[in-house]
Amino acid sequence: MKKPHLISPSIFSADFTRLGDQIKQAEDAGADWFHIDIMDGHFVPNISMGPFIVEACRRVTNLPLDVHLMIEEPDRYMQEFVTAGASYLTVHIETCPEMDNTLQFIYDSGCKSGITLKPGTAVQEIKPYLKDVALVLVMSVNPGFSGQSFMPEVIPKIKEIRNILDEINPDALIEVDGGINPQTITQTMEQGAQVFVAASAIFNHPQGIRAGIQSLRDVLL
Repeated sequence: MKKPHLISPSIFSADFTRLGDQIKQAEDAGADWFHIDIMDGHFVPNISMGPFIVEACRRVTNLPLDVHLMIEEPDRYMQEFVTAGASYLTVHIETCPEMDNTLQFIYDSGCKSGITLKPGTAVQEIKPYLKDVALVLVMSVNPGFSGQSFMPEVIPKIKEIRNILDEINPDALIEVDGGINPQTITQTMEQGAQVFVAASAIFNHPQGIRAGIQSLRDVLL
């Protein structure tokens, strides 16, 4: 069966004075999910949103909310994001010393679990947990800031993960986040990625949100 190709606009680049309107525009334009980056200023050198933003997004869309926890001690806060309406909770291998327990909590909460790793972290670090996740997020920039350039050195990592998943957990999706645009999306798709997070390429597209999503969708067809 052909695996889906999904577009998950990252609200990190949205205009927060018009967030509800921009989410609706993106949904009308064909967004599949919405990606929400949570940063604490410790694990990554930036500070962003908390559970209240997830709750606000949930009030304006029924699409899956793809929540990426770029924070230290994520276990302390996961229930708040579950309650706020997260559909996927993705945690970093670098911040979860008891990953088995973390993933079990996400599963028991009713959310779908995701695991991710920084560009410099080896796939072997997440391999023991790949059988238990619904989503693997491959960062194609160093996490923390929107608008960074795609790091082509992560491309082999996508293929490596896809090969492992095909053996032990073929239903799991591979998501790519960082520098995704109509050029880089092709490179990642060819290696087995299925979910594409885009921020600037959608919300800062010179012709608007609809054109930004369509430019990505055209490549996926």
